[in-house]
Amino acid sequence: MKKIEITAYGVPEEVAHCIDAPDVGAPGPGEIVFDILAFPINPADISFCRGSYRLRPPLPATPGAEGVGRVVAVGEGVSSSREGEFVINMQRENWTQRRRVKAEDAIPVPSGLELAQVAMLRINPPTAFLLLEDHIALAPGDWIIQNVANSAVGRHIIVLGRARGVHTVNVLRRDELAGELRDLGADIVLKDGPDLVERARAATGGAPIRLGIDAVSGEASRRIADCIADGGVVVSYGSMSGQDPTISRAALTRGVTLTGFGLGYGLDKRTTAQIRELYRDLAQKVRAGVLKVPIDTFYPIEEIRGALIRAQQGGRNGKVLVLPNGPL
Repeated sequence: MKKIEITAYGVPEEVAHCIDAPDVGAPGPGEIVFDILAFPINPADISFCRGSYRLRPPLPATPGAEGVGRVVAVGEGVSSSREGEFVINMQRENWTQRRRVKAEDAIPVPSGLELAQVAMLRINPPTAFLLLEDHIALAPGDWIIQNVANSAVGRHIIVLGRARGVHTVNVLRRDELAGELRDLGADIVLKDGPDLVERARAATGGAPIRLGIDAVSGEASRRIADCIADGGVVVSYGSMSGQDPTISRAALTRGVTLTGFGLGYGLDKRTTAQIRELYRDLAQKVRAGVLKVPIDTFYPIEEIRGALIRAQQGGRNGKVLVLPNGPL
């Protein structure tokens, strides 16, 4: 069995290696075994390899926060999964050909879905949903603003926000992506810059922007916060700049709140039944083509170095996916 292992933290393509590892073995009572069919390379995975992610396990370690698998064996007492069924794994270490986990950690997904899209179901779709859901009560007609709008999370926010009647101001670094976001339903697309506040106010006609969603941090957080109406909320869920988020004193005195977000924390506030229902609903949106992420390139697991290099390059046309067990 092949899997990806890092033995040191550092430059991802230099520290991550494809190795031969023992098979996971047969499932025990309450366990299932599944083949990983595809996994994406996410920014969090890059940070994990670098050692800058919030989780820094002892080495050697296997990265991989998500992926899609096909069940190949079911242990005694398992009724929630069956052989041949597709699942997403709520545990980590998914950069491998095969996993053995507790059945309760695997969420079955409906048949008829594009597997490459299901491989990206665990993190970004629920992140977008909870960013819209958990921080301020949004009503139809409300405005929100987000940066990194071309990311998978950003695209999902546009689609999910539009479905609930929420208008979006979408901040980019590259003008050429504006058309794609408008096609998704983005109301306003702006290039980031020091005069963002004035341009956002003009574009919305002065309508109050109640929620800001920031994945850049640093001065970008400050610009987003300055766009927010009195008493609004800015949610920081990433730091592409590598800096901590900042907020101006002027925004604070207007009652603007800066808070953080982590998917695990958001899911922990929900019951197991609620989590499974959330994923069922999101899976149906994937099946319907409502939630769809562009894919740039597929790589075999043996070419993890090239996959990691590509995943860190600018100007990609979507996500980089790795196929550990051959073509889908």
